[in-house]
Amino acid sequence: MMAFVLIALIAGAASALMFASIISGALISLVLFYLAPLPLMVAAIGWGPLCASLGGIAAAIGLGALFGLPYCIAFAVTVALPAWWLGHLVLLSRPVGKVAVGHAAPDGAAPAEPDLEWYPVGRILLWLAGFATLTTIAALLTLGTDAETIIGTLRRGLMRLLRATDPQSSGEAGQFVDALVRIAPAAATIIAMMTLTLNLWLSAKITATSGRLRRPWPDMMTAELPPMTLVALCIALAFCFTGGLLAIAAQITAAALMMGYALTGFAVLHTLTLTLKSRTFWLGSTYAVVVVFGWPVIAMVILGLADAVFGFRERFLRSRQPPPLPTP
Repeated sequence: MMAFVLIALIAGAASALMFASIISGALISLVLFYLAPLPLMVAAIGWGPLCASLGGIAAAIGLGALFGLPYCIAFAVTVALPAWWLGHLVLLSRPVGKVAVGHAAPDGAAPAEPDLEWYPVGRILLWLAGFATLTTIAALLTLGTDAETIIGTLRRGLMRLLRATDPQSSGEAGQFVDALVRIAPAAATIIAMMTLTLNLWLSAKITATSGRLRRPWPDMMTAELPPMTLVALCIALAFCFTGGLLAIAAQITAAALMMGYALTGFAVLHTLTLTLKSRTFWLGSTYAVVVVFGWPVIAMVILGLADAVFGFRERFLRSRQPPPLPTP
């Protein structure tokens, strides 16, 4: 029990230090800030969600005592809560087979344990999108409670940053800042979505390498979002054309869901290239282009949406199955 509590406190302290490092202003602190959920996620997957919850509560209380209540709330919402719940979902399972009660196993062997169905990767992606939406909206609400205040605060902050780097900035810079302000909520959501996904993947890899991952590694190529996600995306896109705070929230939601479809688009790409001899080259080139330029991720969004509508992976895998044996 003492070792369990110690691991929880160490994970919480590491996450808190990484989260608070942003105060220093150093460039490396930005990387540490985005990786702040990693220690708690490792604790959640390797030692259970209770370990992450204990570490997260202790870290939030410590940050609140040192830096004030806003840091405590920000850490709890953006780091501790996602780490605890996502770690819980990774370990969530249910039996899909039943062993007959009262029947002994043959040869006196122990009765077979039922097979386990683990929480689907696609639903975890949907939770990642939800947390990215929540954290981005929470961050924007710290700037104001209405759209005009939020946009004005963002614009003033970006103008100060631009003047600090280029004192000779002119009216064209103002137009550039206006464009940045319009895409800032969606861009922040994409960053939140990608960093949460990276943290979860890294934490699962770390626990698998250490031998503490209590579930088999999932087949990422089968990841797909629930069917109603497409309906939610359409509704969010429709509300993007309204005004005020509702439109900002809709833009954030749509950006998070589209990033979810981008990740499923990569899964589709991995499936459709199974028969290519130069598969490694094409996959590596695709990832490199997306990382370097960014905007080609739109193609992955389109591929993920097309698969959700037309079922490309299912058709491809069905075509690769051997024909049925002839009946005598």
